[in-house]
Amino acid sequence: MASQTKPIPALYTVYILRSTVRHASLYIGSTPNPPRRLSQHNGVVRGGAVRTSKGSLRPWEMVGLVSGFPSMVAALKFEWALTNPHLSMHIPSTSRLTVSTQVKANGHPRRPPKSLTSVLSNLHLLLRVPSFACWPLKAHFFAPEVYAAWQKWSTTANEQLRASLPVVTCFGPPPKDTTSTSRATAKEDDIASREEGSEEVESPTPWGIHALPLDYEPMKDYVAKGQGIFEFEQEGDCVVCREAIVSGQGLHALCANGACDGVGHLACWSRQLLPRTGENADDILPVQGKCPKCHGDVQWGDMMTELTLRLRGQKEVEKLLKTKRKRRVAKANIKTVVAT
Repeated sequence: MASQTKPIPALYTVYILRSTVRHASLYIGSTPNPPRRLSQHNGVVRGGAVRTSKGSLRPWEMVGLVSGFPSMVAALKFEWALTNPHLSMHIPSTSRLTVSTQVKANGHPRRPPKSLTSVLSNLHLLLRVPSFACWPLKAHFFAPEVYAAWQKWSTTANEQLRASLPVVTCFGPPPKDTTSTSRATAKEDDIASREEGSEEVESPTPWGIHALPLDYEPMKDYVAKGQGIFEFEQEGDCVVCREAIVSGQGLHALCANGACDGVGHLACWSRQLLPRTGENADDILPVQGKCPKCHGDVQWGDMMTELTLRLRGQKEVEKLLKTKRKRRVAKANIKTVVAT
């Protein structure tokens, strides 16, 4: 399969879309690029879904999403389950929160109408069912009232999410309008910044979906460390079993923490990070744990992303580690721009 030849994506998400005109109108989708996908839903660029194309419901906003899916297929499975919680086999019948009470003309169950409460409650449920509970997922909320509704449900749910599942918020003002007169102001700010000797113009701090990393840039140092260790065969001994690692033979994972160069057999890392006691003692897929060498926290998902980049992502690694040329503008050129 093609997906088996690609590294774990830098970002793949399942998102919740809400109409800013009619808050009761919700839509669930998946994408590796939330800002671009939102522009499609709002008709700014081509694409989007037919169900979000009504001008009376635009503009739409992304009020929450789940990130950390290891592939497009994985995200699509989660998206379908969240869209069809009355049918999803990932939800045990005894735990189902949404039940269809009507049938279509073909005899199939009709999808019940969505509400914010039903979407958030089923999202909470899916994040803790066995099918998805061990995935390196993260929940994000971008609207205060939506996050408040999530908190309200979380406190009354029969079961809680695993403690290691991050739930983060990123609220802020809407992006500034850069049209018409704003463009002139932006140009003046650009010139002033360069006159101060700045090499690059700093854009306003991004927030919400615009603050999400769309590429592997956050992993650059980690990937570079791995390239140095494995290319020069400096693996050493396994940090778990202490046996010598034979370069190029088998799968080996690297600690993600700073200067730690701890390398171990994949199976050894798995045993190290799997919980031995407690309610998760029967898990077969690690989530997180401690590195035996530096004793720092490590995330299984991060380690697998680096491993797949090293083995399958040559183009992605070359692009990531390529030295970027810094743009420098002479003051004489700045004066010319000001004059024009």
